[in-house]
Amino acid sequence: MSELAKQIEQFNNELATQVPQEVLEAFGKSIEDLKTKNIEEKSIKLGAIMPDFSLPNAKNEIIHSKEILKSGKMIIAFYRGSWCPYCNLELKALQENLSKINDKKVSLVAISPQSPDNSLTVIEKHNLTFEVLTDKDNTFAKQLGIVFELQDFVVPFYNALGINLSSFNKNDDNSLPIPAVFVVNENGIIIYKFADANYMNRIDIDELLNTL
Repeated sequence: MSELAKQIEQFNNELATQVPQEVLEAFGKSIEDLKTKNIEEKSIKLGAIMPDFSLPNAKNEIIHSKEILKSGKMIIAFYRGSWCPYCNLELKALQENLSKINDKKVSLVAISPQSPDNSLTVIEKHNLTFEVLTDKDNTFAKQLGIVFELQDFVVPFYNALGINLSSFNKNDDNSLPIPAVFVVNENGIIIYKFADANYMNRIDIDELLNTL
């Protein structure tokens, strides 16, 4: 089991003692429903050309994928938002391995639908030194086929936990990307893909590093 997987397992154990069973069951039902939609299989495929993006970072500077790829491969990590504990564990793990990624002349960017000011919060909280970008309304993620609408039955449970997606994402819908990580080569071709609608399952960092 990877270090990240161990951390997630520990978090899940703690969650089971702190969160009402009703909430845990709603989250579980939400995941089960998402898995039936086969988002992973329907999303952009290995070997496909990754669409170009131009997205704002936490300082509202526009970052262009074409410019990043001029210096080598790129990792794109989609996460749901700074409110998601599983995303935070993954972002921290990526930061801890950033020197290994950079040693291979690879750039890392993380993308979520949350606003730049919320991105700045997650950067400061976890001392992230890679670009954290805003994909407003999941426009780019929709091109990749990795977006879903949070089910109505689970939204009240999110709100009860203080997770108001309208506030984080500055819009009126409850759309999110499933956790997904892509490696794109200098020619814009996807050479590695991880995607899982079960947000508790996350990438194996060692596996990612081995593909670079």
